[in-house]
Amino acid sequence: MTVATLALALDRRTEDRLLADIVEYGHTVLARADTAQALLDAFHRADDPIRPQIVIVRARRMLLTAELIAACDERGIRVLALASGAQDRRHAAALGLYEVLDESTAWPQIEAVLRAGVVVPPRVGGPQRSIAAPGRVIAVWGPTGAPGRTTLAINIAAEIAAAGHTVVLADADTYSGSVAPSLGMLDEAPGFAAACRLAGSDSLTPAELERIAQRYNSPRGAFWVLTGIGRPSRWPELSAERVTRTIDSLRHFADYTVIDVGFNLESDEEISSDLFAPRRNAATLTALKAADHVVACGLADPVGLARFLRAWVDLAEVVGDGQVSVIMNRVRASAIGLNPHGQVLAALRRFGAIDDPVLVPHDQAGTDAAVLTGRTLRDAAPKSPARASIRRFVQAELLRAVNQTAPVARTRSLGWRRVLTARANAARS
Repeated sequence: MTVATLALALDRRTEDRLLADIVEYGHTVLARADTAQALLDAFHRADDPIRPQIVIVRARRMLLTAELIAACDERGIRVLALASGAQDRRHAAALGLYEVLDESTAWPQIEAVLRAGVVVPPRVGGPQRSIAAPGRVIAVWGPTGAPGRTTLAINIAAEIAAAGHTVVLADADTYSGSVAPSLGMLDEAPGFAAACRLAGSDSLTPAELERIAQRYNSPRGAFWVLTGIGRPSRWPELSAERVTRTIDSLRHFADYTVIDVGFNLESDEEISSDLFAPRRNAATLTALKAADHVVACGLADPVGLARFLRAWVDLAEVVGDGQVSVIMNRVRASAIGLNPHGQVLAALRRFGAIDDPVLVPHDQAGTDAAVLTGRTLRDAAPKSPARASIRRFVQAELLRAVNQTAPVARTRSLGWRRVLTARANAARS
């Protein structure tokens, strides 16, 4: 960048402080607004709409809005926010804006950021990573009945990101996508659907992914988020071909892609007379087949166990010889009785031939704190026993499996292979 056209939406004191330097550096200010709506009106003005290259905005609610960011995205306008404190930074993060500087930053430092372009670290304060090889894809599945797969997917992504990897969390659930509300993000413009549309026209570039993805910012592990469809009626946008192309693009964009998929494993072709019609379950089935590792989760209570075991055989048919880990959520004596861990292990072994599940203890206070604040367990309740169990699983089976050769054990009744490292077994014992 040499000189640029700018639009400003700042408070009067900050604008007066920066304006002289902006002009001295040769930039042109096309508009100065005191509200987001005034700037939007300038964008849409019929006689002479403005087309700035950069918008610099104060990160407060009346100036930095979802509508303003969406309008800038549509026009290819870069947005840089200035924050006066933690509240402003939280507001910007909730809107998915990651280019945020302190309000007191002098213009030469702002100029340096604008000249450097967009550099997004895998963690706040961490170095940028380059993708030397295709990344790994992890699909998180669970049967009907809210078994906790979204919570699990979010926290798997958080723990992988905290280990220093670039991560994309994608919501591919065509029935009830809930990643965005769980993280306090807006889902008016579903990121995963947008990625699929771009992939369908071979336009899904890294720059486009950065534009449509939201950012979960955390000093303990930031990651990208492709939000799910807000209305279930939009499921035809997630066709098998588009999802396949999107996943392939994500492999070259991040070290790890974690996909939250739907519960339904039915093959739509069996219940439709039109073989060329869109399939509602295509996104789920495609993601499961493309995944390097499938995490199957269920609820550790009588109803949840029954639902999981009934769907377990169907999952085997979809995944085939793929690598699968089983996680049972909310293990508690109040729903199972005495020795809940032993009873869950015995049920899974007897009725599903599952020998090495991961058992996540029930932690209502920790999960409630995470939902209330729109954060991960790592940020909202770092000492949560549920978070500790997920962290051990991620380190033992998802991260170490990349660089370790593991012995292979065959599941007795389903006839597929599941990779289990000796160290992972020791960590769970």
